[in-house]
Amino acid sequence: MPRRSTRTIRYDSLFDEVSLRLPLFEGLSGDNIQHLSALGFGRGFLTASLRARLRKAGFRDLSHLAQSSPEEIARIRKFGPVRVELIRTFILDEIAHWLPSARQTHAVAATRERRLELLRETQIKRLALDADKIAALGFAGSSCADMAGRSRLNLLGTGLVTPIDVDCFVMTLARFLGACRTSARYPGDGAREALSAEMETTEARRAALLADQDREWEEAAPARDWRRIGIVRRV
Repeated sequence: MPRRSTRTIRYDSLFDEVSLRLPLFEGLSGDNIQHLSALGFGRGFLTASLRARLRKAGFRDLSHLAQSSPEEIARIRKFGPVRVELIRTFILDEIAHWLPSARQTHAVAATRERRLELLRETQIKRLALDADKIAALGFAGSSCADMAGRSRLNLLGTGLVTPIDVDCFVMTLARFLGACRTSARYPGDGAREALSAEMETTEARRAALLADQDREWEEAAPARDWRRIGIVRRV
């Protein structure tokens, strides 16, 4: 059965559509990526058939998924919005096992706010959009966040733009945020030293986690509701 186009799905705002085109996680450190790569797809998390679907689609491991967009992942058969969010949660949990502060830094709300803040700080005139249409919509002199806060249905209801125009707005906003790489904004040097100390103290925990991982993976939870969507949780 063909997937529904984003044009036929009602989102609260253009920003919600833009977010689907951006990576699940931004600003991941080299250690984060290496850690996720070493886990593969997290044995005991996804069923063998789902892992096979991911590999067939070209996804290598959890680090690849973490740096991919919800839209890219959802193109794979059997991977809808619910499963995409479960993948996001699982990856965040894995990162937080050895770097607890990542839970706040990379939470959905924190990532969303960083992106919105960047849009608020950027005037819409900086984007390569049709100036006449932007003015007709009343966005002249506004920030990118002002336009991103409007919904597709609302913009089309003005009769001033077409669905193709709105697609262009979404694509341009997504490219802008993607190019800016809205990485986590860490505090100053003192806080960085604290973060470094935290990483050192959690390194032993990480080593222990990896040492015990094979055993934990084999002790997957008995079938519960997770089975219905092809996912097994570890206990």
